[in-house]
Order: sequence, then structure tokens, then C-alpha cells
Amino acid sequence: MKMLLPWELLILLSLKECLAENTRHGPVFTQEPSDSVFPLSTDDNQVFINCKAKGNPPPHYRWKVDGREIKTEMDPTYSLVEGNLLISNPHVINHGGVYQCSATNTFGTVISREAKVQFAFLQNFSKKVRNTVSVREGQAVVLLCGPPPHYGEMKYSWIFNGQRSFLQQDARRFISQRTGNLYIAKVEASDAGNYTCAVRNMMTNATVFSSATPVVVRRDVVMGEYEPKIEVQFPDTLHISKGSSVKLECFALGNPVPSISWRRADGNPLPGKIKINHSSGVLEIPYFQPEDAGVYECVAENNRGRNVARGQLIFHDVEHLFWLQTLRDAHMVIDADLRWECRASGKPGPVYRWLKNGEPLTALGRIHVDAGRLMISRIGLSDSGMYQCVAENGHGALHASAELKVVASPPDFSQRPVKKSTVIQRGGEVVLECRPHASPRAAISWWRAGEQLKDSARRTIMADGTLRITNISRSDGGRYTCVAKNQFGTSSSTGALLVKEPTRITVPPLSLDATVGESLVLPCEVSSDASLSPAFKWFFNGKAMDFSRQEHFEMIGAGFSGDLMVRNIQLKHSGKYVCMVHTEVDTVSAAADLIVRGPPGAPEGLLVTDVSDSNVRLSWSSGPDNHSPVTMYMVQARTPFSIGWQTVRTVPDSVPGQMMHATVRDLSPWVDYEFRVVAINSVGVGEPSTPSKQIRTRAAVPKFAPFVVSGGGGARGELVIVWEPVPEEQQSGEDFGYVVAFRPLGSSTWIQSVLATPDASRYIYRNDSIAPLSQFEVKVGVFNIIGEGPFSRVVTVFSAEEEPSKAPSGVRARSVSSSEIEVYWEPVPPVSSTEKIIAYEVDFWEEGSDQSEAESVRASNTTALLSGLKGSSVYLISVRAQNSAGLGPCSPPFNITTKKPPPRQPPGNIEWNLTNSKIFLNWEHVKAMENESEVTGYKVAYRQNWQGRATVLETNQTKVELQIPSGEDYLIEIKALSEGGDGTSSGPIHIPKMSTYMWSCHAVLTSQAAGSAVMSPDTGEGVPRGLEGQDGRQPETGVLLACRRLVFALAFTMAFALEFRDSNKIFLFVTRTLHQSSLQYTSQASSTPVKPPVRRSSLQYAGQASSTPVKPPISPAVDRSSGERLGPSHGLDIPAAAGEEEEEEEEEYSEGGSLFRSDGRSTEGLIGEDRPDRALSFSSPAAFLPASARPAPRQLGVEEEEEQKEEA
Repeated sequence: MKMLLPWELLILLSLKECLAENTRHGPVFTQEPSDSVFPLSTDDNQVFINCKAKGNPPPHYRWKVDGREIKTEMDPTYSLVEGNLLISNPHVINHGGVYQCSATNTFGTVISREAKVQFAFLQNFSKKVRNTVSVREGQAVVLLCGPPPHYGEMKYSWIFNGQRSFLQQDARRFISQRTGNLYIAKVEASDAGNYTCAVRNMMTNATVFSSATPVVVRRDVVMGEYEPKIEVQFPDTLHISKGSSVKLECFALGNPVPSISWRRADGNPLPGKIKINHSSGVLEIPYFQPEDAGVYECVAENNRGRNVARGQLIFHDVEHLFWLQTLRDAHMVIDADLRWECRASGKPGPVYRWLKNGEPLTALGRIHVDAGRLMISRIGLSDSGMYQCVAENGHGALHASAELKVVASPPDFSQRPVKKSTVIQRGGEVVLECRPHASPRAAISWWRAGEQLKDSARRTIMADGTLRITNISRSDGGRYTCVAKNQFGTSSSTGALLVKEPTRITVPPLSLDATVGESLVLPCEVSSDASLSPAFKWFFNGKAMDFSRQEHFEMIGAGFSGDLMVRNIQLKHSGKYVCMVHTEVDTVSAAADLIVRGPPGAPEGLLVTDVSDSNVRLSWSSGPDNHSPVTMYMVQARTPFSIGWQTVRTVPDSVPGQMMHATVRDLSPWVDYEFRVVAINSVGVGEPSTPSKQIRTRAAVPKFAPFVVSGGGGARGELVIVWEPVPEEQQSGEDFGYVVAFRPLGSSTWIQSVLATPDASRYIYRNDSIAPLSQFEVKVGVFNIIGEGPFSRVVTVFSAEEEPSKAPSGVRARSVSSSEIEVYWEPVPPVSSTEKIIAYEVDFWEEGSDQSEAESVRASNTTALLSGLKGSSVYLISVRAQNSAGLGPCSPPFNITTKKPPPRQPPGNIEWNLTNSKIFLNWEHVKAMENESEVTGYKVAYRQNWQGRATVLETNQTKVELQIPSGEDYLIEIKALSEGGDGTSSGPIHIPKMSTYMWSCHAVLTSQAAGSAVMSPDTGEGVPRGLEGQDGRQPETGVLLACRRLVFALAFTMAFALEFRDSNKIFLFVTRTLHQSSLQYTSQASSTPVKPPVRRSSLQYAGQASSTPVKPPISPAVDRSSGERLGPSHGLDIPAAAGEEEEEEEEEYSEGGSLFRSDGRSTEGLIGEDRPDRALSFSSPAAFLPASARPAPRQLGVEEEEEQKEEA
């Protein structure tokens, strides 16, 4: 076998380590032992101490206790469960101590922190009998507990005379939880008995009892009183760590029983969190903090004296250790230098030591240790292993571990090859990195076109192997190779350098000024290498623009242009704009400032001072001018009486932009004002300032008297004076009122009256001696709390006049109708030139009633219409005049009778016929009853639809012809006329509109019946009657037959859509449809038109020679003119003959598939003989088409049937 050289072995070892680098590693603790106290009792015979580490390969474990190694094979009480230590049947002395775990695999060893393990236990009291304690009454006694050996937290109690409950502590009895002793400050006779000390271990929950201590109380001598003696007290000095809880005990003996109190020696109050049990003399301070430190005093006192115990609590500033900087695993190459540092914080400060594979690391040769710093120079494979930094102080220790792996390998570019392609601009600078993985570090050289590169003015090979080339030219382009070499091998990597023309901004954006609302474009154009695609990006005030979220910004242009469009510029758009152009090789940018000028901002800090009755002083500070200086300020004010803000007058009249104050003048006194200031610049008017606080101007004497003063009227002996009240904003102060002054015309003495009501507008002076219509001079003044204001101008006012002294004459009346009477009279002549009749009152009452029950109608002239009267009734009427003083006497009453009421019977049997845009109306004459007015004529009102304006036509006949346009619905009403008024209305009659084609068909049918030419609706040409067609039939078979078929098809389709499945129902529906359309039909045998009945509510058919109704044949329908069979159908005869009279109709209705008359009789008798010469048959729409054009019958689908119903 060939022997491997040492360097070959080294390479293989290094390659092995590299391959396993990601999976194989040294041990790292995941669980470490910690200080523990285990309860030791007969039930627990095992103790488990944790220790676990991860590693690959898995580590094996060793344990030490108190520095000696535990050999599980020699001591059966110890065993390992994975890495954990199991102690069986633990013993307090044999197994208590400091334990430490270590984990080892092929990469090294780490040791855990030390853990102190203790066992809580409690042994039994000695069985020895305790001595009797003899004590005098009033004396103090201390009973010693003497607890047995123990460890862990204990609780002490005492039992008196074997009672089940423990002895309760109070101000006289105290149990110390430090010693277990029982203290009785003053013995009483009842204290005699046996006392047993009970000790409980709080961890093991075990309790043991001492032997009883007998206590005998001697009563032969009573103990006298004495001062307190503190028997239980806390130490003079206690060191307490932060967050701990401390309890201080203090108890005194004495007679009388001393009281215990606590205080701080420095006089500061005790913290609120302190708990004091006065009966047991215990002070507890939870969560001890630095401010709790100090000297505490326990004061025991009775009436014989006092005693004080004091002790100092010192804050022990201890901070547990924690890492500030720990270690990380290091994978390093041979000959590299290792530097590790660990730092921990704590109080007191830690000291450091270093371990390698669990053993202390000694500073020697290449190894340097400086507290938490470890340095190993020129490391080799022997330095590999597990290292630990241990930081420790008197309160604990921290372990930080890390693994050092030393790697040896030839140069390798697989992870970090030279960049394959590097693009750089001409004139720029490029750095080509060469960083192979090699251990030890490889020597680097660069080659191009087979030549090794050396340092020159533009080329430099850096210490780490990087090639740097400055001021790049086109000739520098090409392929560059990096060659790396160490003692284990050589490797190379090649990359290409591409040189491009630099990018330049040829049209940069320019700094601009703009006004709010404008739009502008910031240009940005570049020149660049043709092979590059520049990318444009805009920045505003340092932030990139997102054009998808901007409504004001848009980038326009393409290729080498990326202009920025800014629309509807706002003030917020002021700032710096940067156009950045990026290519594969370089990035260039250009900036421009945009200043947006706008109306000024709102002035700030508006202040109102120097308030007087009409002036105030305003001061303010300027707001932002938005890049356009303020030229002037405008002051506005608002009051509760103004409509919005109003511009006010100032001093100066125009406030310049440099002035920040002004005096507002011409204000109204005693009015609440708010002010605001608006700034103006060359761009426009800015936003107003925040309104000032509301202020009220000072009061002043009123300046304004009532503007309109008048009067007159009233009752006899009165002078009525009225005026328009002064508005509140002009009253100038509180307690506003009026002074009314008046005097008879020609007198020099004014009579005054004061009205202290600001809203008064009327004053009445009463004096029976005032002659009617006397003239007075009147004026109204004003006053307020400050003083009297001006009077209004003097006006002349007349006093009240007398009531009319005469009644109207020539009173007469005529009866207009049964409910109306028109009354006339002559005017009452005025007594004087100033007297004026303003109205008349007409009283009327029914004969037999009292005049006090009369109704009244007021009239402004000499005629009145009385309405709402009863017909054929006698009424009494009286008239009297009225002026401003009241009503005059009544005229003598006279009587008049109203006319008979109009007929209540409306016009009946109304028939209508629609022909050539004419409506022919007929109705029966209305016969008046004996107590009704005779009919003198009729009133016909017609209008389009329900909202149209009615046209009224009066006639004295029972028929009328109305000319109306086609294509509109009409409503018609008919009333009878009489002397008593209009009779009852017939109710609205609805005349439906007809389409243009139906009008054409109607004209064709009418013309055919009258023997005139038939006009084609398509060509407008007439066909003379009697002219035969090619088939020998009359022209009726053309347009006329088509019209008739259209009407029948429409009627049948509607009937079928409405689901009239019964033949009699179809018969009734079709005939009614024909009646309502009012079309005239003519049989072939006669040229006399046949008129269907026109009453909408009736159905009537008359035979030629008798009144017996005829029955349509129940047979297939046949076209009588051609003899063509049209298909199965119920035929319909509409028989008539010249000169036949229409019978009176009776209403019919359908029930159970039969047709009935309104009198209840069946209409079977109406079905008469077959009249083939007069029958017009109807069937489905297809039946009216030639046989060759008829569609094949098919069953309708549900959806199609529903659609046909909706259309119908």
C-alpha cells in the first residue's frame, strides 16, 4: 500500500471536514442543571438532574459532584438517563453538593454551569421530657422550641393543653418564626398548662411535635409593674437585594403589656406598601427598592416607660449576570488569526476565564488571554475544538461556548467566481473582484490575452486580489482571468469587460415659477449608447413618484425622453424635482426647483383690543405668502343680524400688506361682533383667518329714531299712533324704549308718554273729549340706559272717526240659481271729506230663523254674491256699512226666494260613435221632477286625458258632434242646464285613441259602406266602387278585407291571450271589442252600413224582420266572397238590414260558460239562423292568410305563452 504524505493526509482531512460541515458539529447544551432544593421524604426515593446537549455525532456525558467525578459503575445510587443524572435513595449528606455536567463528541468537550443541589428535610424532636417552668403571675416568660435538625423553610406554631387548634398570637403572646420560641409578655393565671412546639417543613409538608413543656403560675406573689424590655429584635444591619421581601420581628416583655409601633429614624413616613401586624409585632416590606433603605425603629412602651430597637436596612445593589456579547462558531483557514470576545454585565462586575474542551486555557505562545478576549495567532489543525468563555461573580456564573474548525483546501471558484460580464461606461472606473475559497489564502494574479497584468497608472491589483482600472477606454474591453494558487493547488476564473458610451442628459429640467391651476412640462432628454435602454424615474422632494397614484403627474415621452407633465398645479407641488436616468452601466440625474405661487394663506393670531362703542383695534400676524407678497389686507365682520361676512371700514381705508394692524370704525354700539382678516396678493384672495372671539361694542346714546311714523283709525275718542320699531342692532344699549309725543294741531304744548318696551310699535291715547277726525302733530323718540336719542320727524295724524250713521239704500237682489243670490245696493255717501267707507257687510238668514243666527259676507264694493244656499227657500237680507270706527246701522231686511234645484237625474243612454276624427254623441232627454227646475239645455265638457283643460260646449239638443284630432284619449262629461244651475254629471266617458292604421281602416270601411272610392293606405289612390278585380271579386277583397281581418285577428288574439277558452266568452269579448272600436261594416248583399250597438255597457243584435236575436253558426268559417274554407271556428253574424230599428238593450254577463242577460234569462235564444250572405267569420290570425302562407300549427312553450300574455 502506498503511504500518503502528511500534506496529502491534511488535504483529505480538510475535505472530509468540509463535506460534513453542514451536519457535523460539536456539542451544544440545550438543557443545563440549575440550583435546586429537593424535598426529601419517605415517599420520594429518586432525584432527577437535567443535562442535555445536541451534537453530531451525539455526545456522551460525564458528571462531577464537588469537583470529583461520578463513576456510575462504582456507585449504584447514581445512573445516567441519556444525559440526565438520576439519584436513587438520595441522602442529605451523601448526595448534597455542587454538580456539573460535561458533554463530549469528536469535536470537543463543553461543561455546564455548576448547580448546587440541596435536600429539604425535617427530623423528629428528642423524646426527652421537658422541665416544668414556674412563673409568677404578671411576670414574663419565654418557652424555647429547640427545633430538631432540618433544612428548608419552616413554620413554627404552639399547642396549648393538646387542643386541636394552634395557639393564637396577640399583643401578649408572640411566636418568633426565626427561632420558634414562644414569648408571653405578661403571664396570667389562665396561661397555666402544657405547651407543645409544632414545626412544619413547607417543602416536605412534614410536621413534628416536641415534648410538652408544663407551665405553672404562682399566685403567692404578684409581679409588680415594670418598663418594656425588647426581647425579640432584628439585626443592627441587614443587606437586602432589589425585589426581595424582608420581615422584621420586634416583641417586648413588660407589665402592663407593651404596645409595639414602627417608624423611620429619618422622620419620613413609612411606604404605603409596608404591611404591619401590630398584634404580632412583624413589619414586612415587599419588593424592596432603593428608596426603602434606611434606619427603622421598633418602639415598645407602656405606662412605666418605653424602649426602642433600631436596625439599618442597606440596599444591596446586586444585578444578575447577563451576556452583552457572546461567541459564535468559527470556520477558519490555516494560518489565520482567531479573535474572540465575550462580555457580560452584572453587579458586582464579572471576572472571565477560558476553557478548551472543558479544561482551563493557559495563555502561552500563540495564545493570548485578556479578560473576555481570546486571541490565537496562526492557527493550525490542533487548535480545533470546543471553547468556552466563563463569566462569574459572587452570585453566579455564565458559560458561552463556540466551536473552532480549521479548514485546509486548494483555491476554489465554485462559490464565488469572477463576474462573467461587467458593463462599464467609457471614462469610468471598474473593480473586478477575485475571491476564491482557499486555505491557506491563495496568491492572486490577473491575466489578459495571455499576458500577466502588472500595476500601472490606471491598473492596480489590491491586497485582497481585486483588480481596479480607472479612466476606462474602449481598448480596455476584453476578457480578464484571475489565477489563484496555494500549496494545495491552482485555480482560475474568467470574466468579460464591456465598455459603453456614457449617458448624458442633453435637455435637463429647468427651475420654473408657476401659478396655482396652471399646467407645465419639465423636460428630461438624454443621449446614450445605442445598445442601452435608459429608464427614467422622477423624484419629488426626495421621494420616488408613483404615477399610478398621482392625478397631477404624468410621465410623457418614450425612448430617450422622459418628460414630466404637471397638471393643475397646487401649492403643495412646490419643491425639488429630480429626473434620474438609469442604464445598465451608469446613472445620471438632473434637478430643478419648481416654485408655485398662489393666493396667500390665512393670517394668524387675530387679536381684538381697544373696544369702544364704534371702533375696535385689530392686530394679526401674516400667514404664508405662497411665494407672492401680500399687497393688502381686507377686514370682514359678522354680527347676529348680518347676512354672512361683510367688509367693514378701517383706518387706513386700505390696509397695506406690510401693516399687521388696523382700526375698524363705524360699528354699531352694543352689538356682538366677530372679525376676520383676508390677505390679498397678485395671484388672488387668500383664505380668511380664524374668526376672532366674539366681542360686544360699548353702549351709546341711540342714534336712530323710528323712520316711519303714522296712525289714525281706532274707536271713537282715540288717537292711534303707530311706527316701525327700531331694529335691535340700532338700539345701542340696554333698557331701550320709546318716547311718544303729540299735540293738537296749533298747540304749543307736547304731551309725552314713555314706552319702556323695545319692540313696541303702537300707542293709543284715549280721551272722550277728542272730536272725531281731529288733527294731531306726532313724533316718536328713543332712549336707552345711556340717555335719550333723537325724535322722528313730525307727522300729522287724525284721531278716530265716528261709525257710519246711515244704512245703505236701494238694496235689491236677484236669485241666480238654487244656491246663489246676487245682492246690490247704493253706496253710503260720506259725511265729510275725511270719512271713508272701507267695506260693507251683508247679513242673510233663512226665514223663520232669528237674525242673531245670520251669516255674513264682507264686500269691498256695492255688490255681493251669496252662495251655499238651499233651493226653493226664502232668505232675509240686510246690508250695513263699515269704516275704521266700526259698523253702521243695518238696512231694513227684505226677502227673496232661491230657484228650484237642478235635476238630479244625469243624462242617460249615452251613445257615441267615432268617425273621421269626429265624435257623435246621443243621449236621452232629462225630465225634471216637480220640485226641480226645468231643463233649458245641456253642457258638454271634453278634454284630453285626465289632466287636460276642458272645452265646454252648450246645446239645447240631445246630441252633439265634436271635431277632435286623432291619436289621443278623450274624456267627455254631460250635464243638464236649468235655471237652478247645472244638473248631475253623467260621469266621465272614455274615448280611446286609435292608431293611424286603424284610422285608415276605419276610413276604408266607411267609404266602402257609403259607396265612395276606397283610398289605399299605401298608395293613397282611390278604387271606384263597382270596379272588379282580376278574380272577379269586389275591391273590398283588397284593402277592405285586410282591414276587417286585422280587426278580427286583433280581437281574437286578445281573447285567446286572456285565456278565454269558452266559445261564449270569446263571442262576448270579440263583439264588445267591435263595439268599442265603433267600426261600421257592410254586408255584400246590401250597401247599407250596419252599425253595431254603441253603448259600452250593452250588447244588442237585431234580425232583419223580427226582434229575435240570431245565433252565429257553429260551423267551420268560410270566406263568403271566395268560398275558401278558413278552418274550424265559431262564426259570428252581425245581421242588419236597411231601416231596421235597434231594440232596447239589456246587459248581459257570462257565467259557467253560458251568456246571460241582465234579467237573468239565458241568451241561448240569441243564437239564430245561419245567414251566409251576411256572416263575417273570425278565427286565429293564421286563418285570415291564404292557405299557402299559413304556418304549420305547433304547441306554444310555457315561456312563449307567458310572453304573448304580457304583450296582450
